[in-house]
Amino acid sequence: MAKIKIKKNDTVIVTTGNSKGVKGKVIKVYPTENRAMVEGANLASKHTKPNAANPQGGIVKQEAKIHISNLVLIDPKSGEATKIGRKLDEKSGKIVRYSKNSGEVII
Repeated sequence: MAKIKIKKNDTVIVTTGNSKGVKGKVIKVYPTENRAMVEGANLASKHTKPNAANPQGGIVKQEAKIHISNLVLIDPKSGEATKIGRKLDEKSGKIVRYSKNSGEVII
């Protein structure tokens, strides 16, 4: 199984499915399922009972999980889709993620 290269708070673009082309921030990553939840993408309708937060109840749109293979990280420099690499940082001696298009380190 390959290492998941997408982390929480990364900005990604959806490449396939009903939400194709949607850019959003990763809310949560599920590494055991190889899935992630992206803000504003893959919205599903959920029926809810009335509660304190939603006294009326009814149908609520909610984000659902998307497979990691359908997501691509956005390059912080150019704003386009990019592959991710890992390299050793000379200054800190830690492994950092970087954009393969621009070479920019992804924080």
